Amino acid sequence: MAEAATRKPRGKGAAPPAIARDQLLRAYRDMLLIRRFEEKAGQLYGMGLIGGFCHLYIGQEAVVVGLQLCLKPGDQVITSYRDHGHMLATGMEARGVMAELTGRIGGYSKGKGGSMHMFSREKNFFGGHGIVGAQVPIGAGLAFANRYNGTDRVSLTYFGEGASNQGQVYESFNLAALWKLPVIFIIENNKYGMGPSPERASASRDLSKNGAAWGIPGTQVDGMDVTAVKAAGDEAVAYVRAGKGPYILEMKTYRYRGHSMSDPAKYRTKEEVQKMRTEKDPIENARKLLIDDGVDEPTLKAIDNEVKAIVQDSADFAQTSPEPDPSELWTDVLHEA
Repeated sequence: MAEAATRKPRGKGAAPPAIARDQLLRAYRDMLLIRRFEEKAGQLYGMGLIGGFCHLYIGQEAVVVGLQLCLKPGDQVITSYRDHGHMLATGMEARGVMAELTGRIGGYSKGKGGSMHMFSREKNFFGGHGIVGAQVPIGAGLAFANRYNGTDRVSLTYFGEGASNQGQVYESFNLAALWKLPVIFIIENNKYGMGPSPERASASRDLSKNGAAWGIPGTQVDGMDVTAVKAAGDEAVAYVRAGKGPYILEMKTYRYRGHSMSDPAKYRTKEEVQKMRTEKDPIENARKLLIDDGVDEPTLKAIDNEVKAIVQDSADFAQTSPEPDPSELWTDVLHEA
């Protein structure tokens, strides 16, 4: 899209934007892609075309999209089972992600990983992980490899507020602080675990301070605001990349759907969800910022049409890609180094 064609002059004395317009346009597009992709995945699940577990990222898009804007090539990402949004944000193709959800050979793990266990070495995405908190020590291990090899790469290690109570998380905090590992621990606090709120599951009321015993700095962030996420991410990445050790970001976000597709989410009211959608939706708020900054409706409509086409293409591909041959049961089992 032509930047000059959509730019209107700002009013005299207007404050500069928190992030550059081209970055906000990219963020809007990527958040919208994740939202539409997840909505389509929910439809395919309801049709019986996706089996097993399926955890949607709807509502939390600003977290991963905002943080991706802070990274450079070579930086790594690892997360838990609510991972489709992370895959798309790192640049993995919608076709390959959706085909993996439907168990097809065209998927990133040849249809054998499903929703929770696909990865991309090319995009430095080291997987979704189904065991709660299991990815956190691996994320610290990626950071250890970066430090050992003398690179300035950063490992972004995502987990939820429920996983923040796991023992291996605190073991990872300890080693990361002890060895000054270049890892950012990102707690996606979406207000509910598998049902209980953090207030019922954790004595800590500020999860960003959970690393205080080891001297790890932390910040609470409005995870529904992509500009706030970007600003906090820039600070954390600069700190870690400078060799100062780990950093914790607690992203205060919200999931609109249940914990998984099998969760009716009866532990909260419809009014609560609607209030978040109306007042805090990350995509709508980014859209308003763009309009206020002079981006016109045709530009935003073109992004919407592009995203719809990508998602529909991914759904079509996911239903037509062949299922894996039974012989695939014996591949990717052992790697001899």
